[in-house]
Amino acid sequence: MRPSLLAATTALLTAFAVHAQNYPTKPVRLVVPFAPGGSSEIISRAVAHKLSENLGHQFIVENKPGGAGNIAMQEVARAEPDGYTLILGHVGTLAMNPAMFAKLPYDANRDFAPVSLLAVVPNIFVVNASLPVKDLKDFIALAKSKPGQVYYGSAGNGSAGHLAVEYLKLVAKFDVVHVPYKGTGPMLTDLISGQTQATSAGTPPLLPHIKSGKLRAFSVGTPQRLAVLPDVPTVAEQGYPGFETSQWYGIIAPARTPDAIVKKLAADIAKAVKSPEVLARFQGDGTLAVGNTPAEFAEFIRREQERWGDVVRRSGVKAE
Repeated sequence: MRPSLLAATTALLTAFAVHAQNYPTKPVRLVVPFAPGGSSEIISRAVAHKLSENLGHQFIVENKPGGAGNIAMQEVARAEPDGYTLILGHVGTLAMNPAMFAKLPYDANRDFAPVSLLAVVPNIFVVNASLPVKDLKDFIALAKSKPGQVYYGSAGNGSAGHLAVEYLKLVAKFDVVHVPYKGTGPMLTDLISGQTQATSAGTPPLLPHIKSGKLRAFSVGTPQRLAVLPDVPTVAEQGYPGFETSQWYGIIAPARTPDAIVKKLAADIAKAVKSPEVLARFQGDGTLAVGNTPAEFAEFIRREQERWGDVVRRSGVKAE
């Protein structure tokens, strides 16, 4: 490399490093590609609040639902890669959608820089408490005794809850009818009122209704039982070894965001999610705080793309 080019490159890298040390110098926009009322809302606001406290500038959460998260993902993919527009990455937008949609308005790998995995949220399988369902065996028996009459709701076609139930149907060989909603909130309203009979979703929006007795959990999708629901068996221990389904959420930035900013932000996120306040909030919902490096998050996404790509192909689920 010529001396002049080397000097210019060194100066540029130094400038990026200095900029990253001062980052952020103004409010940061954190886009959430889903409607309010679900796990994404709870996790993003808890972490954004702590980042705002720690860094002295607001991390502003902006819900932008629609198109299975694709609308927001496309917008952020095209945003200025300066660290001031981020998006909440999710198992749906990063691992499921690439397998379900014949064409996406973004490339999950090429258009984004993974920053850090925030949290893993266990999926729970629940029914309206009026149903005589105590465990997975009961639920399968109910579905088989009333073909075409048992309905499960989800936050939308192609959502994580939709794929979780389709995955369960695939391995346990039963059938129930899918009813997609525009978000977790309206889906839960109909489930609690008895318009639908079942759902699968993350722990945060479901636990209050389980504790109140309006919903009954009959299985969890994690390899081990949850401390917040110690009496609810896993799918695996009810006869389907190896079954695992969780939702997860992380921060991603537009591709070409300076590496120094990405690394600093990852370190700040790790500090935030492991703070006593956020840990307490997450643990109360059965949510696992993570806070890893960009490289670790990138590898995690790759593995999840393989897992859910296989589920989508085997189940035949198509995006509408």
